Amino acid sequence: MENISIYFSEDTEVSEYEGVHKGRRPDVYVKINGDVFNLRVYDLVRLQQSFESGCEQYGQYHVEPNLVLVREVSKPEIIEALIVLHGQRYFEEIKPIDDSDVSKLVRVY
Repeated sequence: MENISIYFSEDTEVSEYEGVHKGRRPDVYVKINGDVFNLRVYDLVRLQQSFESGCEQYGQYHVEPNLVLVREVSKPEIIEALIVLHGQRYFEEIKPIDDSDVSKLVRVY
């Protein structure tokens, strides 16, 4: 199995607190064999709120690309989920991004 590296654009106590309490982190990146993937990590409560808000405002809701649901949007939960998804070959099904900005990110795993 290929190596997996997990990055956040910010790895601070504030970003961790906000992720847990807002139920959302759009700044999660995974690097596998030179391919980089940007993920949006949500908890179920935030997804439900986004769905209801989208339907109320626009009459519909679309899921963001590369959305991953976790029980809690905390660093340990995110890392665990991404390792499991990697083992299930999830990243073979989604499109990578340009990795030129990965050096600006904070590696967390």
